Amino acid sequence: MLLNLKKLGALLCLCGATLLAPPPAWAGPHDAAVTALMSKALADMPGKELLAITVAYPPGGFDPVHRHDAHAFVYVLEGSIVMQVKGGKEVTLTPGQSFYEGPEDVHTVGRNASKTKPAKFLVLLLKNKDTPVVLPAQ
Repeated sequence: MLLNLKKLGALLCLCGATLLAPPPAWAGPHDAAVTALMSKALADMPGKELLAITVAYPPGGFDPVHRHDAHAFVYVLEGSIVMQVKGGKEVTLTPGQSFYEGPEDVHTVGRNASKTKPAKFLVLLLKNKDTPVVLPAQ
């Protein structure tokens, strides 16, 4: 449990900043690598911003259970990923396919479908400014 909280904390730090830091020393071979691409305040939606990130899973990589207080639009760039939100069905997605998570959804499954090939996807998040990107599941 402590390791998952550390992973979640690292994900919060990486997603919440536009500057990237090296992965923490405890990061394991199955951890997802998050890269912040851009954030943009939305002038016609006061208090909202768009955040674009990529998530790269190494072979066998995964995310801890979490949620976003945001609308999250996922687009698979390479490989195959498995996604599920609480109460939904587990789906396997390949390049060109997409997935949606709402502000109240708990992301219960996020992993690379392959144990031998990497996977990468783009996430566009419509969120409140200054709100953490990733929150612990409740």
